[in-house]
Amino acid sequence: MSAASRILMCPPDFFEVDYVINPWMDGHAGSLDRQLARDQWEALRAGIAACAEVTLLEPQPGLPDLVFTANAGFVHGARAVPSHFMPHERRPEEPYLRAWFEAEGFEVRVLPDNIAFEGAGDALIDRGGPWVWAGYGFRTEIEAHEYLRRWFDLEVVSIRLVDPRFYHIDTCLCPLDGGYLLYHPPAFDDASRAEIERRVPPAQRLPVSIEDAGHFACNAVNIGRRVFMNRARPALVAELEARGFTVTQLALSEFLKAGGSAKCLTLKLTEPGARR
Repeated sequence: MSAASRILMCPPDFFEVDYVINPWMDGHAGSLDRQLARDQWEALRAGIAACAEVTLLEPQPGLPDLVFTANAGFVHGARAVPSHFMPHERRPEEPYLRAWFEAEGFEVRVLPDNIAFEGAGDALIDRGGPWVWAGYGFRTEIEAHEYLRRWFDLEVVSIRLVDPRFYHIDTCLCPLDGGYLLYHPPAFDDASRAEIERRVPPAQRLPVSIEDAGHFACNAVNIGRRVFMNRARPALVAELEARGFTVTQLALSEFLKAGGSAKCLTLKLTEPGARR
């Protein structure tokens, strides 16, 4: 097991779908199978634990979306920026998450109250270049990107989301080991697609269809050459395998009801170096 891989997860003890803050949640209030959600989460945790260190965040009553630790904040090196959520329903998570980062010894940087930023849902470190892909358009405001530039030794590449189904960039873009990139091009505006294609060579771009994107194939967890995802068509799995990845598909249907999947359920607390 690589000491460089440490991933934060939160058990779904209090996970529910009882409000609507993204299109996937609409119509799912009261439909959650809590035992199935627990079983699905445990399967993902076990798979990740086989190749990384899993750190657990203690679940809290009244915070149903705490399970989606990708939105706890953005971490790079010893520094963390806790999220400031756009939806008011998730703002009660903020003091708990900030206290957790501080207790873990991170150097915490806090955004102004008037700027929304949803952590590693909208800030993904590229695996082939020294930059972070930073999303905006729905749940993170572009004003947050300037603070990331000030606080981290990384170039910040702003990319704009235009499809409300893909409300965080981690639902439609996934940097992979070796500089490969899974992404769903129509989720981004023209200028953002052009910037992605300028920075990532064609041989390392893996465009994802609307069918696969709708099954949250881009919302994948990549650890070394392992990729964990909810579901993908055989053609996409074959493309990944041809590039040396081992793909593990794990049903996460109960979390899709809340608009999240494998990546949403994890936060990388450590990142390996980029290489392309």
